[in-house]
Amino acid sequence: MSSTVSVIIPSFNRAHTLARALDSVIAQTHPVLEIIVIDDGSTDQTDELIARDYPQCVCLRQSNRGVSAARNRGISHARGEWLALLDSDDSWMPEKLEQQFAALAASPGLRLCHTDEIWIRNGTRINPMRKHRKQGGQIFAQCLPLCVISPSASLMHRSLFETYGLFDEDLPACEDYDLWLRVCSREAVAFVEQPLVVKYGGHEDQLSRQYWGMDRFRVRALSKLLEARILSAEDRQKTLQVLEQKCRILIQGAEKRGARARADEYREMLDLCQREGPA
Repeated sequence: MSSTVSVIIPSFNRAHTLARALDSVIAQTHPVLEIIVIDDGSTDQTDELIARDYPQCVCLRQSNRGVSAARNRGISHARGEWLALLDSDDSWMPEKLEQQFAALAASPGLRLCHTDEIWIRNGTRINPMRKHRKQGGQIFAQCLPLCVISPSASLMHRSLFETYGLFDEDLPACEDYDLWLRVCSREAVAFVEQPLVVKYGGHEDQLSRQYWGMDRFRVRALSKLLEARILSAEDRQKTLQVLEQKCRILIQGAEKRGARARADEYREMLDLCQREGPA
């Protein structure tokens, strides 16, 4: 199995955390073919940092278009057979890639591997809730309520994107949830139980803090998946059930804010769910 890997790091005004991410890639026990940083319109010292301290990195600069467009550009530019994503505010343990390639070698044919992770919020380690528990195998049902694969923990064969497409640039958030639904509806995944990614949270520029009602974007992803008509009958019913649950939550939230048009939009979607199958 070829193990050439391109590391793709999108970054927007995160020079203060980017060095930590880059250092964790450089420290990998499995060598990487290339490190690609996509500077998504930063106005801080990102370009100076890379030019001064990380000249071995490829730096692609673009106007601010969001994390999906940045990742997609990196994917299109990458030369490695395997692609590893890393958010610019996260970091890896040194053996992260080595452990993932070992897991993939033990499960021939799998094209996606992820690992467990450590969560740091505002400088303090916290324990993820049970709903965030990671696992491998056929995990489509676990992917429906919320995102259970962190981009920073993923290692993917480049052919996955040829099969399932790139990140949806029309989704300002939950773009990873959307991709994992597409992939995991058809593919099993490998999983390394050891926590090999450190995820840092609590800062103001996290996507989850920039957008209220993240289920809005999950509903769009679920609707897209149903429209694609690629699911088995069983998985389609599971998807409809989750979509109905999320529509009810969004209707309630829209009504509390007096957003009648938005509530009606989700009622129409709820009606479609109920007509197509049981809740």
